[in-house]
Amino acid sequence: MSETTLQVQEDGKPLDFTLADLMRHHGFGYPGGVAHGFKVMERALPLLAGGGRPERRTITIRTPFRGPGGRDAFELVTRAFTDGRYHVEAGLAQPERGETLMNYVFLLTCGGTEVRLRIRDGIVRDEFIILGRKSDRTPDEELRLVDLKQDMADRLLVLPATEIYDPF
Repeated sequence: MSETTLQVQEDGKPLDFTLADLMRHHGFGYPGGVAHGFKVMERALPLLAGGGRPERRTITIRTPFRGPGGRDAFELVTRAFTDGRYHVEAGLAQPERGETLMNYVFLLTCGGTEVRLRIRDGIVRDEFIILGRKSDRTPDEELRLVDLKQDMADRLLVLPATEIYDPF
């Protein structure tokens, strides 16, 4: 089985990105966020281009998700942050879904096509959100958060993107 690639084009020339590419670009701090960005794009990119390759520098991303891992993943593939097409918008949050799920909302547009995705229930653990927002973590809590970040990535990466993010 071959590794999944994110497929875009730049000036009509194909570009493929693997998860390993995204992780090398980001580094080690937020592997779960990188995995979210990867899975969002795995789900959205084919929909943006009718099954083809969208033009990377025409994709706009809007989300309430503030994670640097996700931002870096989107940046490598789309250059949206550099070009001013990556927007963190708190107003897109869905608080009716609860604290754990409310910020996992992504709107990607390319040309006249918009793909709106939100995470399914049961993917993100409450403990991860609670500990991540805690400002006075103990050393043991810091270690636990590192474990939870990797756990998030590990759990996401074994699932098809269609089992993580749903259009809405």
